[in-house]
Amino acid sequence: MKIFITGVAGFLGSHLADRMIELGHTVAGNDALIGGYIDNVDTRVDFYEIDCCDQEQMVKVMEGVDVVVHTAATAHEGLSVFSPDFITRNIFQASVSTISAAISAGVKRFVYCSSMARYGNQPTPFLETYNTAPVDPYGIAKVAGEDVLKVLCNTHGMEWNIAVPHNIVGPRQRYDDPFRNVMSIMINRNLQGKPAIIYGDGNQTRCFSYIDDCIYCLEKLVLDNIVSETVNIGPDEGTITINELAKLVARECNFTKPFLYFDERPLEVKDATCSSNKARKLLGYKTTVPIKYSVKYTVDWIKNRGSKPFDYSFPLEIINDKTPKTWKDRLM
Repeated sequence: MKIFITGVAGFLGSHLADRMIELGHTVAGNDALIGGYIDNVDTRVDFYEIDCCDQEQMVKVMEGVDVVVHTAATAHEGLSVFSPDFITRNIFQASVSTISAAISAGVKRFVYCSSMARYGNQPTPFLETYNTAPVDPYGIAKVAGEDVLKVLCNTHGMEWNIAVPHNIVGPRQRYDDPFRNVMSIMINRNLQGKPAIIYGDGNQTRCFSYIDDCIYCLEKLVLDNIVSETVNIGPDEGTITINELAKLVARECNFTKPFLYFDERPLEVKDATCSSNKARKLLGYKTTVPIKYSVKYTVDWIKNRGSKPFDYSFPLEIINDKTPKTWKDRLM
């Protein structure tokens, strides 16, 4: 089959491309290169440097494609509260443009990568049967994309699946972005001799998914006889706090200085973990890489690549007393 992956230079998209090639499929993909690294892209990928919002060009490059996997996203949940125009344009408008282009090009199936931001502040672990209840512009845009996907696919006859990956970590994740990817930010800072920055008291709870444990689940949503399903992808065991994560990173980086604490960020969900029960039954999910090895493999990759200054090129549209000081004063 021919698989088209949006955001193919990004963390999730590039790993999925490698797996599809390994399985013998032809892979094409696009990326605007605002959040990924071009050297993530395998030379066997038919690559197009195109923005997802360019619907006309997207139709052309999707000709002959069997399945589209939409991994492209400015996945900045916290930043969306202060740059809602930038984030929602690159989430909602990009998703609608890509879905429309796929239908116009005659694509058979569309796999949409959503976010656990769809669940908001509901009781954990989050279940796929919950009503969506996002609390920030990023989550709202992700859910809106899901809704448009279902309406258009059901109207025009394209199959759909929705994957809900959460807190994926590992090699190839952008680590010089000051607005997202908490583990990679901590590693990049520690390798520069700087302590981890923690918002609030650090007792927020999360589960972290190593990239390999997500790819084989996505593979099934792309290739198997599974249709019209929404599935959480990631562990529901090994819940840790942000404080505990910072300790694991510091230990792996041989860093001993105290952490830096700043005010909590507006609308940040305190507890965010998802149930994996449906993924276990439908996709055969199991966690194969525990968190301590996820940290180690990510540290090793960033060490090999070299730490980088943080890139503040993304816009801050709203600057006031609620804007994190680390962002407006560029303290990362």
